[in-house]
Amino acid sequence: LAALAAHCTKATFFMVGRNALADPESAQEVARQGHTIGTHTWSHRNMSTITSQHALAEIDLGFSAVRKSVGAPIAPFFRFPYLVQDETMLAHLRTRNLAAFSIDIDPFDYRTQDPSRVVRDVVRRVLSNKKGMILLHDVEPSTAGGIKTVLDELRARGIRVVHLVPRGAAE
Repeated sequence: LAALAAHCTKATFFMVGRNALADPESAQEVARQGHTIGTHTWSHRNMSTITSQHALAEIDLGFSAVRKSVGAPIAPFFRFPYLVQDETMLAHLRTRNLAAFSIDIDPFDYRTQDPSRVVRDVVRRVLSNKKGMILLHDVEPSTAGGIKTVLDELRARGIRVVHLVPRGAAE
């Protein structure tokens, strides 16, 4: 959060419901600082390993838990764990006017403890793609240690980070 603030940059945080409930102060701080908050299921289960009914419950419980933790409306934005989805899940999101997000750039920050590797991978891929939705895990030490440098490098190369702002809140 400090690195984002230092760059006057807002991000979209796809929060896992049970994590938000476990630490509502952090969820509320993200919201207070003006970042967009979407959800990422209740427990970050791989949706291909559970029944359709359980998957839909994961989606809905995730929204409820994050909304309760934040104490304010959240964005109607959702990202599937492991990017695993099917038509039943997508149809469920549509009935609730929720947008499913994917990614363009995955630096696999959870596979390394080295912030410089995260910086190198993000910057290289952004420069190669010239755009894209970047996936970073705020709970990873490699991300926390590298995000300021990522933002420094992107700014130095004229790459602008865009803040996604919803038209309305999730219902």
